[in-house]
Amino acid sequence: MSSITPLVQSVDWLALAPPTLTAAVALVVLVADLFLPAARKPLLGWLATAGLALAALLLLPLLGGDRRTFCLPAHPDVCSYVADPFALVIQFLVLGGALLTALLSIDTVKDQGLPTGEYWFLLLSSAAGAALLPASRDLATLVIALEVASLPAFALVGLRRGDRLSSEAALKFFLSSVAATAVMLLGVSFLYAATGSLHLSRVAHALTALPDPRLATLASAGVALTLVGFAFKTAAAPFHFWVPDTYVGAPLPIAGYLSVVGKAVGFSGLILVTVQGFPSYADVWGPALAVLAALTMTVGNVAAVRQDPRRAHSAVRLLAWSSVGQAGYLLVPIAAAGYTRDPAHAIGSTVAYALMYAAVNLGAFAVAALVARTSPANRITDYRGLYARRPLAALAMGFFLLCLAGLPPGIIGLFAKVTVFSVAVDAGLAWLAVIMAVNVVIALYYYLKWTTVLFRGAEAVPGAAPAEQQPPRAGIPAPLATAIALATVLGIALSGAPQLVLRFASGALL
Repeated sequence: MSSITPLVQSVDWLALAPPTLTAAVALVVLVADLFLPAARKPLLGWLATAGLALAALLLLPLLGGDRRTFCLPAHPDVCSYVADPFALVIQFLVLGGALLTALLSIDTVKDQGLPTGEYWFLLLSSAAGAALLPASRDLATLVIALEVASLPAFALVGLRRGDRLSSEAALKFFLSSVAATAVMLLGVSFLYAATGSLHLSRVAHALTALPDPRLATLASAGVALTLVGFAFKTAAAPFHFWVPDTYVGAPLPIAGYLSVVGKAVGFSGLILVTVQGFPSYADVWGPALAVLAALTMTVGNVAAVRQDPRRAHSAVRLLAWSSVGQAGYLLVPIAAAGYTRDPAHAIGSTVAYALMYAAVNLGAFAVAALVARTSPANRITDYRGLYARRPLAALAMGFFLLCLAGLPPGIIGLFAKVTVFSVAVDAGLAWLAVIMAVNVVIALYYYLKWTTVLFRGAEAVPGAAPAEQQPPRAGIPAPLATAIALATVLGIALSGAPQLVLRFASGALL
């Protein structure tokens, strides 16, 4: 009698705990919203924040291990979920970014009259999908995690009912993301048809020796379409057009969330499919990503320089274009991975840069949220004389901008840029390193210009109404102050001890 291969898979619940707990808290919030009276609904924000903090703490038992689950019974090394160092670092970034977003959101939800239960349910659902994605090791789980992270974000962007900017932003974000998903699904279907598998390790093996030239053509098309889909998700030029309007129309905490957690999702997915799924096509995706990196950083920085400081929402638009430029830097090590014999080592620079960027960029959005409480138009000119009104907030904002620029005292920004630059040079991409150096100089202009505005005297600003020249001072809500303080402390700690994140650039995470 022949033996029957068991089909039941064991489940490692500890490995799954961070995204699972986040999803469970989302359901608890949704149900609790039905029973809580309106006066008690702010408790949902604190429940969501506590859930995210606990989910982040559940990463600690996973450190130092390489736990796997949902593995094929006959092939225990072929798994759909792997809690390796790469997954844990990105999950820490995602859950930490979502936690800071939650702190920023507590007063925003109340002040803007956003539907409380829906807001927290959507934010937690998106964070659960974002935490699932870096541990995904098959194309189906990758796409599902990506959509679980993205679909709630559409609704979060358009949650300000009756606001034209919010509705327009949600529509642009939705249409562009749906198009990206359709392209990606077509690519995944081509790859499945050509290789007969969805697991990244098996796809990588099958792509090295396709028996039929027609299958090779189908696989090449699948690789290209999958990369195009992820280029949308990472806001790489020319697929970046949705970013400025989406950030302006979204509630400010959600704009910060998209700039950090949304990018982490896109870049971690891109790293997984290129380095683990398509290593044999490195001669295709390496040059393609190098060109995308050069184009993205140039488009983002040039557009940021052109922002009119007196235009409504110019501060958020500048941060949006800055995030596009930063995406170009994040793409450089992934492109370099296509030119090296050890691609897993090269992508560590992207992870190190992403950790630095997450802390300081969310901090910048936190200060922007503070300024927006008294100056809803959130123009760059509204930051004039901020040091005289709120010295600590101005110092924090100046520090965040200098970190993004890569200037002292933002030492971590400088070291992170040097790390990315050296990876490009080591990979033989001298031309990309030169373009990056030029873009860093361009970015210095608008970061320093905004920094100087913070410390100028609050004299009359041409074209501004008298009431807008001296915004009234109000108290800082405790959750917002906590978010700014946490981002500042983290930025200072990383600048004082850059090895905390730069060590990821010296080791192979995958």
